[in-house]
Amino acid sequence: MAIITFAAIYIGSYEVSLKIFELSGKKKIREIDHIRSRMELGRDTFHSGVIGYDLVDELCDTLLDFVKIMQGYKVKEYRAFAGNVVGEAKNRFFILDQIKTKTGLDFGTLSNSERRFLTYKGVAAKEGFDEMTKDSAAVIDVGGGSLQITLFMGGSVVTTQHLAIGNMRLMEMLSGIDQNVQHLEYQMEELVDKELAVFLAQYMKPGEEIKNVILMGAFITEIMRKIKKSSENKNMVEADKFISFLKKLDKKSVEEISEELNLSNENDMLVLPSVILYAKLTQAMHAKNIWFPDVDISDAIAYDYAHTHKIVHPLHDFDEDILSAAKNMSLRYMSYSQHIDALAEMSVLLFDAMKKVHGMGKRERLLLKVAAILHDCGKYISLANSAMCACQVIRATEIIGLTQLEREIVASVVLYHSTPLDPYEELADRMDSHSYMVVAKLAAIMKAANAMDRSHRQKFKNVKAVIKNTQLVITIESMDDISLEKGRLAAKAGDFEGIFGLKPVIREKRVYD
Repeated sequence: MAIITFAAIYIGSYEVSLKIFELSGKKKIREIDHIRSRMELGRDTFHSGVIGYDLVDELCDTLLDFVKIMQGYKVKEYRAFAGNVVGEAKNRFFILDQIKTKTGLDFGTLSNSERRFLTYKGVAAKEGFDEMTKDSAAVIDVGGGSLQITLFMGGSVVTTQHLAIGNMRLMEMLSGIDQNVQHLEYQMEELVDKELAVFLAQYMKPGEEIKNVILMGAFITEIMRKIKKSSENKNMVEADKFISFLKKLDKKSVEEISEELNLSNENDMLVLPSVILYAKLTQAMHAKNIWFPDVDISDAIAYDYAHTHKIVHPLHDFDEDILSAAKNMSLRYMSYSQHIDALAEMSVLLFDAMKKVHGMGKRERLLLKVAAILHDCGKYISLANSAMCACQVIRATEIIGLTQLEREIVASVVLYHSTPLDPYEELADRMDSHSYMVVAKLAAIMKAANAMDRSHRQKFKNVKAVIKNTQLVITIESMDDISLEKGRLAAKAGDFEGIFGLKPVIREKRVYD
């Protein structure tokens, strides 16, 4: 295939970056240039919630320079995104409009979950990732406003958690305190310890160790280069060696740390909170090894484009990560059971039988399965109002691999599989009309599937489903009385028929001992 020159632009908390890549079937993804411009937009957003227009003008000038560079490289395709630093700003719509007007660039904004998952995809695409996570591992992505920890046990995702303690946010939280460097370090360590203590108590057993920490963030390249001057694997270092080096840096001034790491800015105040965060995180995990995959958000944007356009093929099963995270979440709320397995299986069976009718694809099938796995987690909070509680829990929980909209779809399917579907006008602030139709269809399918295991006793065997004229005929084998299930399915048939134009009916084959 022809080589595509691709550009990835990202607006972060303290830096605006442009990376140029060559994408091809042979060479796959090759970086050919990287331009970075320091711009501390996060100071405005995290302090006042608004980015000042002097900074917006400076940002537009920088982006215009990027456009000229892209033209010089004859870039054919580009993707441009802004992170939470713009997404959280009260004047974000005006900022994006100014960028479009002055530069012609179309920018999207990435929610925290979207940005972290993009980076995670870029890391998981690296050779050796599955080997690194097969026992126990933590993927830690440190940004300006926050950090994200994705925990693996036995090769499966346990949880993904977002902590609001990025390096720039730490500096902003302590910006009003007039004190010496040593005291500032102490205050930072207290803040980090406080946030980490909750995560550790919730997700790690006392004495539990993480074999590998996969670390991303500012200054990691410079730190690893200094520690690993010569080695076969420059991306791996023993955790003890890593922590020992960081502790030595911790005793130095910002200027001395900058000189030690050979930074271009000798007075970069973000280096101090970054060093403290890396040391605390590594110690808290009781890590054995630190792996630096050398991937940033721009690499991830390029990989996502190449993956979407089938230029590269993933080495890692991201769908399995989503299902693993959902199952662990279900277990956490004490809801995982044989009924959930039965509901997930039945929901998918009905979905597959109706492909020509519902018009949905592989991704919607995955969302249906996730909704089935999580549909009972609200009972941990309230038996009487479990569907609404489950909906709220899902909305509030990061699930690695799902976008914010997809999480809203899953939450809504869980809610409306047991309650009447609200009119679109009441949900328009949460989703578009297409997503609303996906919710309606998936909720109807799960409602029918749930009716067939109403007793939670898994009475059916060898279930098959096929469309015949205006009916969805579900043929089952059973040794038990299924009057309850037949009655519940008949009661739910109206909603199902209204959405799909099909009436679900059970055809029973009696099985005797």
